[in-house]
Amino acid sequence: MQIFKNNKSSFELVKEKPFKLEKDIQTVFEKNLKLITNLTFVKSEFTIKNNRIDTLAFDEETKSFVIIEYKKDKNYSVIDQGVSYLNLMLDYKSDFIVEHNETLKTQLKRADVDWSQSRVIFVSPFFTDNQKQSTNFKDLSIELMEIKQFENDIIIVNPINKSKSAPSIKQIQTNQDSEINKIAKELKTYDEEYHLSGKSDELKELYEAFKNGILSLPANIEVKPQKLYITFRTGKNICDITLLQKGIKIWINMPKGSLKDEKKIMRDVSKTGHWGNGDYELTIYDTSNLEYIMSLIKQAL
Repeated sequence: MQIFKNNKSSFELVKEKPFKLEKDIQTVFEKNLKLITNLTFVKSEFTIKNNRIDTLAFDEETKSFVIIEYKKDKNYSVIDQGVSYLNLMLDYKSDFIVEHNETLKTQLKRADVDWSQSRVIFVSPFFTDNQKQSTNFKDLSIELMEIKQFENDIIIVNPINKSKSAPSIKQIQTNQDSEINKIAKELKTYDEEYHLSGKSDELKELYEAFKNGILSLPANIEVKPQKLYITFRTGKNICDITLLQKGIKIWINMPKGSLKDEKKIMRDVSKTGHWGNGDYELTIYDTSNLEYIMSLIKQAL
């Protein structure tokens, strides 16, 4: 990756400024955790059963715990350590809840947590091809994020996405009592296929039309399927879509009173329980208002 500074008439190469210590990576990442990952910081250096976790975080959207580990060198196994931490979390659920409640002064209960969405994130300036390949399973909740520091106080954070053709971890032939088999039974990742399964061709086409419309908006938008809906986000959630039997339901992530909806087609759900993010909801059965709805979603960018 090359970063340039535009000096009007020419570009000037911005040199990388490597992190000196893993702790430096951790400090930068934790201070900006909400902005980078949309996660809630719980604790730094959380120790449990002789294991020291660099950062413990909580995902308010999926209601799940996230372990974050920072690495400066390349000589370690993300799959072994990641699977070990996932099993640690699933074996000692109460310890994680106690730490969450004591630190954040909340009353989170075991039933409030979706343990199937537990995950581990590794943050490092560089990952080898072997490390990327070893975690490239669609249902393995181990994620990689590259972080690089440059001159002029520039920080680049790049999530390493799994390939669209990533296989299932269940396809690996392992011993019945292996750690991978244990987490494969408890953890579950959700993709578009999960939401589209069993839906009619007409409904799939309707979803694709709105998906393509959203991805065509002037922003770097990514698709993040969740358990109950499919999220479209940049640095924040823009909108969420869930598939019904004969239509789709969409939520725009804006607070009540902030959306300019001249046709008044959006429903105010600010005081109503709903799945998606934001105070605006709409059920859609066709593409007749596609262009106008895109103009509404654009306001959330």
